[in-house]
Amino acid sequence: MLSPLANWGALRSGIMVTVMLLMGWTLRPDRIVDAIRRPLPSFIAIFVNTVVIPLLCWPALWLLPPGMAGGLIVASLVPCTLASASVWTRAANGDDAIAMITTVVTNLACFLVAPFGLSLLLARQVQLDVSSQMAGLFFQVVLPLVLGQSLRHIGLSSWADRYQKRLAIVCQLGILTMVLFGAVISAEMLDPSDPQASSGLTAVAIFAVFVHLAAVAIGYFGAGATGCSREQKIGVAIAGGQKTLMVGLQLALDCGVSVLPMVLYHVGQLIIDTYLVRFWTRKSVIEPQNSVGSV
Repeated sequence: MLSPLANWGALRSGIMVTVMLLMGWTLRPDRIVDAIRRPLPSFIAIFVNTVVIPLLCWPALWLLPPGMAGGLIVASLVPCTLASASVWTRAANGDDAIAMITTVVTNLACFLVAPFGLSLLLARQVQLDVSSQMAGLFFQVVLPLVLGQSLRHIGLSSWADRYQKRLAIVCQLGILTMVLFGAVISAEMLDPSDPQASSGLTAVAIFAVFVHLAAVAIGYFGAGATGCSREQKIGVAIAGGQKTLMVGLQLALDCGVSVLPMVLYHVGQLIIDTYLVRFWTRKSVIEPQNSVGSV
C-alpha cells in the first residue's frame, strides 16, 4: 500500500530537505565553535567516518553479491547523522560538540566525498553520473543546512531554540518515515522464492555490524592514543561510526543498488550504540564511586 509513496522521489527529496533545513536551523554555532577550538577529536571522527569505514567496506565487493556490496559501499560513503549521533553522545555523557562538528563537516562535504568515493569503488559495477550526484547532494543536503544556519542569522534563532524539542520531533518523524520507506523498498527487492535471499541478507547484516563495531573501536582507542579525554573518546566513537539513512537511501536508489545494506547499517548502529551508551553510562557512575571509596 505504501509502495507509491516510498518510490515517489520528490516526496523523499522533500522530506530530506526539510529535515536537513530544520537540523541546520536548530544547530547552535557556539557548540561548533567549541569543537573547532579543540579540532583533534573532531578530525579523528571525520577521518574514521569518511576514510576508515569505506576501507572497511571495500572487501564487500568480493564477498557479497554485487547489489548488496554496492549498497554497503553507498552506506559507507554517506555522512554522519546529526539526530542520533548527538543524542547518543549526550546520553553517554560524551562531548556532543564533536558529534555536531563531525556531522556538519561530513554533510557539507558529502556532495564531493560520496561521488568521488563511488567513482573509485563502484565505477565498474554501476553507471554513475558524478556531476548529477554532486548537484543532487548539494541541493538536498548542503544548501538546506546553510539556509538553516542563515535563518539563525536573520533573527530567527530564538524561535528555533525555544521550539527545539518540537522541531527535533519533526526531524525524528522525517527520519522514521525514511526508515519506513526503506523497509517498503527493501521488501519489494526481496524474492521469497530465492533460497539465497535469506543467506545474503544475513551476510550483509553481519558485515554491517562488523564494520560499525570496528569503526567505533578504532575511533575510541584512536582518540585515546592521542590523549583525548573520556568524553572526547565517546564523542569520536559514536560520531565516527554512525551514518545517516536520509542521504544513504536516496543515494542507493540513484545508483541502482540495494537499499537493504543502508537500512541494516542504520538499524544496527542504533541498537549497538544503545548498548554502548548503557555501558559507558554505568561505567561513568561506577568510576566516581570507586574514587570516593579510595579516598
